[in-house]
Amino acid sequence: MIIGSYRVERSTRASRAGFAAMLAVIVALISVPAWAGRAEMRLLIEVSYYLALAQAWNLLAGYAGLVSVGQQAFVGLGCYGFIIATAFLQIPPLVAIPLTVVAVGLIAIPTAFLAFRLRGAHFAIGTWVLAEVLRLIFTLVQAFGAGTGMSLPIHVVLDISENRVIRELILYYVSVAIGIATVLLVFLWLRSREGLALTAIRDSEAASGSVGINQQRTKLTVYLIAALIAGLVGALVVLEKLRITPDAAFSVTDWSANVIFIVIIGGIGSVEGPIVGTLVFFVLRSLLADYGAWYLITLGAIAIIVMLKAPRGVWGLIGSRYDVHLFPVQRRVRLNLD
Repeated sequence: MIIGSYRVERSTRASRAGFAAMLAVIVALISVPAWAGRAEMRLLIEVSYYLALAQAWNLLAGYAGLVSVGQQAFVGLGCYGFIIATAFLQIPPLVAIPLTVVAVGLIAIPTAFLAFRLRGAHFAIGTWVLAEVLRLIFTLVQAFGAGTGMSLPIHVVLDISENRVIRELILYYVSVAIGIATVLLVFLWLRSREGLALTAIRDSEAASGSVGINQQRTKLTVYLIAALIAGLVGALVVLEKLRITPDAAFSVTDWSANVIFIVIIGGIGSVEGPIVGTLVFFVLRSLLADYGAWYLITLGAIAIIVMLKAPRGVWGLIGSRYDVHLFPVQRRVRLNLD
């Protein structure tokens, strides 16, 4: 006979070690400008917004079951929304970023009601069609340079700072902060009551509905969060590249295909998966980018192999085999022996 009591906990030894490692990574990222060059900083900026997009898509598809192939719609709207705010309305760029995010969120609301009328593959295709329609619309607008795009006016860049080094530091720290904040947002969201409802919907829509979970409202909230993050990334992309075209702003390869690859490789349905997937993606890109079409073929082959051999991705394989969870969102019952 076992005498004792039970306790419910979430943290594990691995999660405490992971928290310490995350703090060490944050400190290292803060110190990067002191010892790294411009190329390394630009790479980390790109890593940061891909990580943010991957976490958002993982929340959308891995938990809400909304497999979108059209997140580039909100990235593109973020790009052009930032240009409208800064180049045409003369709003200071650091103020224009949050205003752009709000505008993208407002646009996402009516698109959500249209998209939610679709299910499964129809939802995925519908989101892609929406993004293509927006891309075609912006190719017709002469004020934005039509299909050839436009550059960010020099006065917008100088409004941030006339010193190039300071501008790069601001962009770097803002980008890294957004990448880290997105990870923490998803983690804390999944640990909340709303996250518990979202997990219940993922596990069984019928069962979650029977206990009173408002599935439509929960999915709408997740859809809007993903749209806001994508719009924020869009504004950062313009600040980094200083020029945008409709094809680049609404690129299905850059903002959907690559992001889906990251989540599938890393592990869908976990906070750690997109982090691992982002690292794997950039390592593969640095090794294979010079091989042209073979680069994309190799990425496709790797994705197919992972889906066949490890459907839950690299982190899913590691986590299930060694019971390691750096960002635990599920409760565990432990026995206290007296």
